[in-house]
Amino acid sequence: MKKLGEYRKLLEVDKTVTLKELKTIYRNTMKDTHPDKFINDEAGKLEAEEKSKSIIEAYHFLVSINPETQEKYKEEYTETITKSNIQDFYLEKAVLKVQHLNGNMYEYLGVPRNTYIKMVNSDSPSRFARRHIYGSFIYRKAGEAMAD
Repeated sequence: MKKLGEYRKLLEVDKTVTLKELKTIYRNTMKDTHPDKFINDEAGKLEAEEKSKSIIEAYHFLVSINPETQEKYKEEYTETITKSNIQDFYLEKAVLKVQHLNGNMYEYLGVPRNTYIKMVNSDSPSRFARRHIYGSFIYRKAGEAMAD
């Protein structure tokens, strides 16, 4: 959750920002910090490159958890969490990563370690997740497994 706060602060947005507003803010911020503005200033260019990377990362992350994005993929998400069991899962810095048998992977933000431990010790991680993870934490799609 710390990362989420940092990203919102970097782009100066709150959780009610729309995708359209986010895109406009992103573009304007990139115009101000684009490395191409520092033609004869190598130090400034390097700093701008680092800041640009942070802005791009923040933008993509915030787009991925935006309610409009989640609404767009709601059908796929709902099908995954109701019909596909969990293949694997792990917790890293309060982010629970869940890989499903259908190949979809989702990240759940701000999951406490004790909740993760209960999930590890449960008879059915899929049932545990349906009861205690899905719908309780901000999530985003983290990828799909590659086909063989």
